[in-house]
Amino acid sequence: QVQLVESGGGLVQAGESLRLSCAASGRTFSDYPMGWFRQAPGKERDFVGALSWSGGRTYFADSVKGRFTISRDSAKNTLYLQMNSLKLEDTAVYYCAASDRRLTYSRSYYNPNQYHYWGQGTQVTVSS
Repeated sequence: QVQLVESGGGLVQAGESLRLSCAASGRTFSDYPMGWFRQAPGKERDFVGALSWSGGRTYFADSVKGRFTISRDSAKNTLYLQMNSLKLEDTAVYYCAASDRRLTYSRSYYNPNQYHYWGQGTQVTVSS
């Protein structure tokens, strides 16, 4: 059974940093796309960032470019989201996702329907 478990969320002040982790179990995703999405109260689930199946390319939403980075530790089967300079509008539940397909097109990484496995989410709250 495949499981994705996020951790690292919490309450921080604007301008601070957090690192989210997503530990995968049940199979290896080292050669498959993985990504992060977030959902704020009353809003749709939005793309945050993703790592290509090869690990050589990252994709980010415009709202987080330059502030967030993604990395993967294949030995630990774990994906990370480093979030710096956090803003109030980054407050949301953050979800880790993994795909069963080696996505070819860049636009595919932004589409939640391209991901087959999801974590339960971790809350990130940024206060002023």
